[in-house]
Amino acid sequence: MSKKTDNDEKNEQGKHVLHFEINGKDYQWHQQYITGAEIRKLGEIPKEDEIFLAIKKPWKDEPIMDDTKVDLARPEIEHFFSKKHGEHDHFTIIVNGREKEWNERTISFEQVVILAFGTYVDNGTTVYTVTYKRGHEPKPEGTMVKGDVVRVKNKMIFNVTATDKS
Repeated sequence: MSKKTDNDEKNEQGKHVLHFEINGKDYQWHQQYITGAEIRKLGEIPKEDEIFLAIKKPWKDEPIMDDTKVDLARPEIEHFFSKKHGEHDHFTIIVNGREKEWNERTISFEQVVILAFGTYVDNGTTVYTVTYKRGHEPKPEGTMVKGDVVRVKNKMIFNVTATDKS
C-alpha cells in the first residue's frame, strides 16, 4: 500500500486519491474528510457494531460515531476497525467525587443523575445540574441538560447537584 506522502497521486479525473483501511482492507477516497457513516457503509459494518480509529500507544483508539468527520489528508494512513457492541473497554468515571464503573461508550444526563443519587425524579420541582470535565475533544468539559448524551472517557469527572424549586 502506498503512503500518503505522494500528494500528487490523482485518479483519471484529476482528483487526489487518499488511502485508508477498514478492518484490514484497503480503500481509496477522493475527498479530504470521511464520516463514520460513510466508513460504516464502505466497510459493510453492521449498525450495532462500533467503529474506531487506531491510535498509536500510549493513546487509546478513538471511537468514531456516524456523524464524526475524519481528516484523511494527514501524513499517515488511517486504520479503522470495528468491534461488536460490548467488546470495548470498561470505564471508571468519577461522579460527585466517587468512582463508578461504566460499561458503555456513552452516558446520558439521566444515567449520570442515577449514578449520583440512585434515582432520577422527573416531577417538575426537582432541577438537576450536571457538569463534566476530562471528556473527549473537541469539548472536554461542559454542561448537560435533560436528553443530552456524551461520550465517556476513562476517569471522566461528573458533578451533579439537585435543587428543589418549591
